[in-house]
Amino acid sequence: MIQSVLNIQIAYAKALLVDRITLRAAQEAGDVLGAYRVLQVAYETDVRPLLAEVRVRQGRDPDPIKAFRANGYAERVAYERVASATSSGYPGA
Repeated sequence: MIQSVLNIQIAYAKALLVDRITLRAAQEAGDVLGAYRVLQVAYETDVRPLLAEVRVRQGRDPDPIKAFRANGYAERVAYERVASATSSGYPGA
């Protein structure tokens, strides 16, 4: 889930980088290659450092996956599930 959110953030940031005025001009001129190149500039831009900086400015960890792993949430939930299954008499425990 976290990786999906990160991928969406990256795609959104890249979409915001598209030079829409130049793209529109290329589209209106029928310049398929020109329009492609405008989109490609945005697509090839590495926005990960920018997104990390935004997270820092929001008081969050710049690396959400590292923060998730350090938090221990997955281990706690797994332990709780096993404990719950064991105490409920679940036959698979």
